[in-house]
Amino acid sequence: MARYTGASCRQCRREGTKLFLKGDRCFSEKCGVERRAYPPGQHGQGRGRTSDYGLQLREKQKVKRMYGLAEDQFRGTMEAASRLKGRAGENLLVLLERRLDNVVFRLGFATSRAEARQLVRHGHFTVNGRKTDVPSFRVKPGMRITLREKSREISRVTEALEALERRSVPGWLELEKEAFTGVVKAMPTREDITMPIQEQLIVELYSR
Repeated sequence: MARYTGASCRQCRREGTKLFLKGDRCFSEKCGVERRAYPPGQHGQGRGRTSDYGLQLREKQKVKRMYGLAEDQFRGTMEAASRLKGRAGENLLVLLERRLDNVVFRLGFATSRAEARQLVRHGHFTVNGRKTDVPSFRVKPGMRITLREKSREISRVTEALEALERRSVPGWLELEKEAFTGVVKAMPTREDITMPIQEQLIVELYSR
């Protein structure tokens, strides 16, 4: 299935929470969830009780949309998480956090993951000095993610860095702002992910 190209705010409203898909707009009074806190569509305000399967599906859709993955990508990540030691749900979130596009977003080089994904695809970043244009690349501790010198005048990047005070860089990452570089200090943990996610519901969905 092709990537969703409709209004991002509809996705947030459908999941009933902010997914921070629109950058600065999500922090303003124009936020769709703030203005209309009910699902989109003509029956959005009249929906009743959701089944157990419905709750599991909604949780999966929420996380998939939050990180901007297609269904096949998300399923593949879930399968990889299930093969690792430990809890599959926590492994899933850690693998998603380690994606290069998410790290670029977390470091503050972009105001949304979609914007970060575009920057990565266009080759604006290097990892340990090597150009890397694969958004799904998984970072490891010790890696340095640097904005290429010729890309440091991009207005969207400088604006994103200036607005970084609205959200903090997580503890497992370190931003060297003057050098336009981020360092992966450690592997992310479940405590580093502050979004309201019930990952066990996703595990139950794929266990059916």
